[in-house]
Amino acid sequence: MRKLLALTTSRADWGHLSSPLQALRQVSGLKVSLAALGSHLSPEFGYTVDDILADGFEVDHRVECLLSSDSEQGMAKTIGLATLSLSDLFAREKPDLLLLIADRYEMLAPASVALAHRIPVAHIEGGEVSEGAIDHAVRQALTSMSHIHFVPTATARKRLLAFGEEPWRVHQVGAPSIDHLVAGKSLPEVEVRKTLELSEGVSPLVVAWHPTTLDGNVALETDPFFAALETVQEPLIFCFPNADAGSRAIRDRAREYCSRHEHASMHVNLSHHLYWGLLRIAKGIVGNSSSGIMEAPAIELPCLNVGRRQQGRERSRCIVDVPAVEQEIITGLAKICDPEFKASLHGMTHAYGDGNAGERIATVLADLPSREELLLKRAMPADRIPDIPEWQPED
Repeated sequence: MRKLLALTTSRADWGHLSSPLQALRQVSGLKVSLAALGSHLSPEFGYTVDDILADGFEVDHRVECLLSSDSEQGMAKTIGLATLSLSDLFAREKPDLLLLIADRYEMLAPASVALAHRIPVAHIEGGEVSEGAIDHAVRQALTSMSHIHFVPTATARKRLLAFGEEPWRVHQVGAPSIDHLVAGKSLPEVEVRKTLELSEGVSPLVVAWHPTTLDGNVALETDPFFAALETVQEPLIFCFPNADAGSRAIRDRAREYCSRHEHASMHVNLSHHLYWGLLRIAKGIVGNSSSGIMEAPAIELPCLNVGRRQQGRERSRCIVDVPAVEQEIITGLAKICDPEFKASLHGMTHAYGDGNAGERIATVLADLPSREELLLKRAMPADRIPDIPEWQPED
């Protein structure tokens, strides 16, 4: 029996990880356990470990590591605390494989500990680019420390091969975050409206604004963003920002905005089923979240992407990019709220797969080579990196 340990740090990556874990339940010969850490265990961020339980999953390990902080030092110390705790956990549980996802800074801890413990790492969503945040460097570091890669797009696969990863290790599967959208697992509209107190026929704008962590001053892009929101007449639903340095300043701005505008509300935690249901009835999504880049295209939802946090990611034609300049944001808001723009998206395609990523990931993990073969990574000679054709979904 092979032991796989999966880790989740926040509501955001749980929405991505739950699909592969659901599929892994059907794999014989694989014992899967789950560890929750970071903001999942924080009341400040809604204690979202309860959402995991509500989805029918067991949380086998709870790792306290998140400092109640809003600084770079707090982020760094969180990595240190996670490293110490996870080293004890790995020594005790001795997993044969570690499953990590995405690019949260906390993921540096389990990857580093696994490296020291000679535990192979499978990583989901490598090869992406988000140049305006430290997430980009984290993602690249996780790629270097991982042994099996599940990438969302053909471009991401080419990028990992260009890094020198062996082709047999790199699997293009799509983005698991859209599996639930394609499968129709979001909450029904009537429940979304009742929970969020939205009137019949009202289509809100979803606001997802996070710190641009490469900026020393969070106000640099936040100030013009909130200034532009003063012109908005549509209902606004604010999502809680990530647990990064500067998030409290953003929360304070959002709360202050909501206190002055009856059409705006803020929610500490929107479960992913509720969030996906909200996207389905929304007029658009506004901010700098990867959700607007990866998930909005799957449901033909207009997205206004502001600033440089998601700079470098692949784009679909539902996305309107603007710099963090007040007038540019106002112009962009008008465009994504235009019914003609929405109508123009009918039948659009996107790069992030067909909604079967979780099943593909489970299939690969069910048939991995030995631990020793996984651990011995060989770099591809630069002059032998193949030209990879564009991926097409299976019939």
